[in-house]
Amino acid sequence: MSKEKVNEGTIRQKNKAIILEAAKKEFVTHGFKGASIKRIAERANIARANIHYYFADKTDLYQQLLSNIIAVWNTDYDTLTLDNEPKQVLSAYIRAKVMHAKSDPDASRIFASELIHGAPVLKDYLNNDFKVWIDTKIKVIETWVEQDLIDPINPYHLLFLIWSSTQHYADFNVQVVAALDKNEMNDDDFEAVVASLTQIILKGCGIR
Repeated sequence: MSKEKVNEGTIRQKNKAIILEAAKKEFVTHGFKGASIKRIAERANIARANIHYYFADKTDLYQQLLSNIIAVWNTDYDTLTLDNEPKQVLSAYIRAKVMHAKSDPDASRIFASELIHGAPVLKDYLNNDFKVWIDTKIKVIETWVEQDLIDPINPYHLLFLIWSSTQHYADFNVQVVAALDKNEMNDDDFEAVVASLTQIILKGCGIR
């Protein structure tokens, strides 16, 4: 591959990343319906025509953003296999989810908004790829139960609990900081969240 081709690919990826980051801010502020390509271009400091060079329209941009969010989140749980101990896997997953709430709360808010509005863009994903993905994780948890590594719990509700409790610190951050009487959460606060949720969830699974 020529040096020119490599540079072109690097520039393309850099520009797409800038556009997606600007789009994230626009979608979390105005929602999908209220968001505009014009404002996304202004946020990215890029010509509107250049956005259409990389993305067909607002829907295409929104779909790509959601796909990226899902890909990052799903990667966190790739360690959920029978080769790993439940305590290790669940502890790492809880930490990863809390750290996402800390470092990229807008991603969680955009995803939550999509689901609250009936998942018009993600419906096909939820009915197909998502089911394949979650089925593999459910089977691992069911095997842990069969092997008496964790208490007999409903694996779906375990995952729902982890998702809701960790993403709460992104989606409802305003309420959290009000309750804690803080202007914002710091590193120690998020470490305390990790410790508390890990203790509560592992104990609920019968893991010592």
